[in-house]
Amino acid sequence: MIALEKSVKNEFKDKTILVTGGTGSIGVGLIEELIKCKPRSIRIFSNDENSIFETKRIVSNDPIFTFMVGDVRDRDRLNLAIRNVDIVFHAAAMKHVDICEQNPFDAVKTNVVGTSNILEASLLEDVSKFIFISTDKATNPTSTLGASKMLAERLTIKASSYRGKGKTIFAIVRFGNVIGSRGSVFQIFLDQIRKGIPLTVTDKKMTRYIMSIHEAASLILKVTHIAKDGEVFILKMPSVRIEDLAKGMISVYGKRFPIEKKNLPPIKISTAREGERFNEFLITPDEIPYCHDVESMYKISKEAIKKKIPMTQFSSETATRISQEKLYQIINELLDEFS
Repeated sequence: MIALEKSVKNEFKDKTILVTGGTGSIGVGLIEELIKCKPRSIRIFSNDENSIFETKRIVSNDPIFTFMVGDVRDRDRLNLAIRNVDIVFHAAAMKHVDICEQNPFDAVKTNVVGTSNILEASLLEDVSKFIFISTDKATNPTSTLGASKMLAERLTIKASSYRGKGKTIFAIVRFGNVIGSRGSVFQIFLDQIRKGIPLTVTDKKMTRYIMSIHEAASLILKVTHIAKDGEVFILKMPSVRIEDLAKGMISVYGKRFPIEKKNLPPIKISTAREGERFNEFLITPDEIPYCHDVESMYKISKEAIKKKIPMTQFSSETATRISQEKLYQIINELLDEFS
């Protein structure tokens, strides 16, 4: 986990913060980290009443929280939600490849038009910082989800051209697969194990970058502190073969629950869903000349670099693989949470 430095915590002290998609996995993880920074208030914006109810149970009824029912497609609602806000974290999105493929119009309305709405609201309110939560699927996209998030990234990067004399700083955090998040492959595999049905793996060679919710949340806060405007930040993440994740979950689950070991399911190789790709890419070839190595992150800015970072670092197929020990540790920690 990325430890929060005092200077990072001070960035949020006594600030009013708006988190769109605040009841999703990333949103809740972010809220739990923000609490440590002692902000004045946190506004949790979501279009899912049931998720708001569940999130209130997780984070308590502390008066610091305001739960707001609304949709990023509704510009008028956003204009009210953002009044007197200092910092915006935009995590609201449609994020499942297959659902976006089946509902492309809605994916665009939420991921593109919704992002445009919150960007415009942020400019008009003159918030100090706006952080957009993106995905590696936005890099060389092959799906509606990826294409919609890529366009949302471009809107965020170019938003400063509308800033005029305003002060808003815009930045992007691009993630890999946040293991354990709602609807992630971890949850799918765990559900299949508990039901005793085969774990479905698209292909033996399929790989993904992985990170924990806590790592994602800590990175977002650190980026907010160091962002200067128009930058994309990416955590240095290991990759994993999806089949190795499935095998690891079966092994760890069998050791944790030996009574059920005899009923552990096998792995079944399935077929790719529409828009799904075998490997992910953190950055595009066009971004390589502007990609800086910054400790635990990569930063893409407008400033060119002298020595390019090898492209092999940015493909989940060729990047450093997570060790079995670390993978099993993460699986155990997640099983503790889900139990």
